[in-house]
Amino acid sequence: MEYPHPLLAREGWPFIGGMLVIALLASAYLPVWLAAIAWLLLVFVVQFFRDPPRAVPAEAGAVLSPADGRIVKVERAHDPYAGRDALLISVFMNVFNVHSNRSGVDGTVKAVQYFPGKFLNADLDKASTENERNAVVIDAGGRTVTLVQVAGLIARRILCYTQVGAVLRRGQRYGFIRFGSRVDVYLPLDAQPRVAPGQKVSATTTVLATLPTP
Repeated sequence: MEYPHPLLAREGWPFIGGMLVIALLASAYLPVWLAAIAWLLLVFVVQFFRDPPRAVPAEAGAVLSPADGRIVKVERAHDPYAGRDALLISVFMNVFNVHSNRSGVDGTVKAVQYFPGKFLNADLDKASTENERNAVVIDAGGRTVTLVQVAGLIARRILCYTQVGAVLRRGQRYGFIRFGSRVDVYLPLDAQPRVAPGQKVSATTTVLATLPTP
């Protein structure tokens, strides 16, 4: 379900349009300081829903970041969606990051699992298991990669556009999370991490890890 990059995400068009109307009405009928607040909110909404195109690295075996943000976890963990031990790399997104989510690998979608849940701060460890989330399990040439969109304290809507049987390409846009969240990436244990906790990453352009290639 790819679409040409218009620089602003389609998910944001209703919010941007609505906020623009509010700002115009505020300028016409409210004091200047209230109108200024409305225009600042419009600027915030526009920057939140920006969706720039990204260059895709051609490095063999590279697993690309599915989201903009900050690395909060690189550790061995259990992948409950694919039933295996895995290397877990978590990317936390704040409200100032780009929030479109992109596939980190080339592969075929084997499962899409949605779980309702809480809306705890996505920076917390328990957010991975207790918050609302959507998991996409991908067969990347015989290697399993799981991408999990996790809602956050402010995020109230996970959008996932892929389905079982779909073929994803590295860097392809497959979902969106509104207003702050996190993406957990579960990789085979022999994956070599290329990032560390605290590091800032960019969707598609940052290589999270590499998978051994024949």
